[in-house]
Amino acid sequence: MDLIDGVKIKRLRVIPDERGRLMEMLRCDDDLFIKFGQAYITTAYPGVVKGWHYHKKQTDNFVVVKGMMKVVLYDSREDSPTKGVINEFFMGEHNPILLQIPPYVFHGFKCISETEAMVVNFPTEPYNYDDPDEFRVHPHDNDIPYDWARKDG
Repeated sequence: MDLIDGVKIKRLRVIPDERGRLMEMLRCDDDLFIKFGQAYITTAYPGVVKGWHYHKKQTDNFVVVKGMMKVVLYDSREDSPTKGVINEFFMGEHNPILLQIPPYVFHGFKCISETEAMVVNFPTEPYNYDDPDEFRVHPHDNDIPYDWARKDG
């Protein structure tokens, strides 16, 4: 897959033992670490789409820690070498990765597991309640050339 310009992936290592498991997600000495803004969890119920939105300042760092999500990115940036490119990532318990999403790249996700899925995000900026850095479009009625429907076959 050709990644959208500025998008990075970190394969996460799960260390299991008889007590359970450990998985580091983001470290300050990672090559892709920029800075810490805050950490939060968001969830989606099976089949629910949350999207589309982008940020002008913050970079997101998504890790799906429960269930499975289809995370989709769309590059609408006029000056980008990957303008018009769509990336799909199937993330979660069966594919533990960290996905770094740069500013101005549209993103959204759909829960594709049979139970609620949970995303941990480590954005580079704290949420500003008075002036949110979040710009939304409708999940289905928009100019983004993507259909959230499952692709059977």
